[in-house]
Amino acid sequence: MPEPGTDVPDRYPEHLERLAESLLNLVASDVSGRGVSQVCNTGDFLLAARILSRSRHVTIVTGFLVPEAGHAETDGPPGSCVLGRVLSRAGIKCRIVTDSACMRVVSACSEALGGPEVRAVDDPGFVLDEESDCLVFVERLGRAQNGGYYNMRKMDISHCTCPLDIAAVEARKRNIPVVAFGDGGNEAGMGAFGEELPRLLPDFSGCLCAVGSDACVAVDVSNWGCYAVGALVSAFGGKWHGHSPEEETAMLRAMESAGAVDGATRERGLSVDGFPEAVNLAVVEAVLEVFQAVVGEKNP
Repeated sequence: MPEPGTDVPDRYPEHLERLAESLLNLVASDVSGRGVSQVCNTGDFLLAARILSRSRHVTIVTGFLVPEAGHAETDGPPGSCVLGRVLSRAGIKCRIVTDSACMRVVSACSEALGGPEVRAVDDPGFVLDEESDCLVFVERLGRAQNGGYYNMRKMDISHCTCPLDIAAVEARKRNIPVVAFGDGGNEAGMGAFGEELPRLLPDFSGCLCAVGSDACVAVDVSNWGCYAVGALVSAFGGKWHGHSPEEETAMLRAMESAGAVDGATRERGLSVDGFPEAVNLAVVEAVLEVFQAVVGEKNP
């Protein structure tokens, strides 16, 4: 296995380009109808994977609190845990950070997968540690231009949102790259599409996140974006490090038991952003199949 930070191409071989294209079609086809994934391209996937693969100590921030439930939603924690475990298996140190309100759901999810350590942090000044050299936001609410934090219903939920997105400011000061995953435009890092998204979502423009990132992956469901980029990170090393449909179910069940709700329906269950368990399992299986078809590994 190559050491982190090495053997990651600046110009991508043809098979990686093909893999990125297949993954893009799989997880950024606008099946959600939100329109956000229209701004995504294969370069975003490849850049995110390259930044992550060249890192040594990655900090992932996730957890989107649903006020009505008092717990985190089901989108975000699985993607973070799977991506974190992919990085760990590739020899890259990784930890997950969330706030106290979301801690129960995020930690339950990671425990179900055997994923990275999860820490609860309520002060953005403590998100990054001395070793951090890459900051990742996964379905983490980010502040809008007016300083407020808005959900997809255009509700200002600043009163119950811990501003961990401010860690991006410290990352900039330390020249730490920021990678982001989102599907609605209000997530931390989506400010990278500050020109495109207001045109696509004029009625939601005042709620869009203004916090930028160095590589932003806009997809149909944030979890799915993490699964896709995790497959690319695996491809850089030529060995599958992703998860299985059975592990997806284990994470969904663990989160449900911990109180998580679907962010779209605000109901408990095994769905994510309105997509039932079966759809999510099919995406997990399809990511693996695409990886095997392009990379050629038969026994992940």
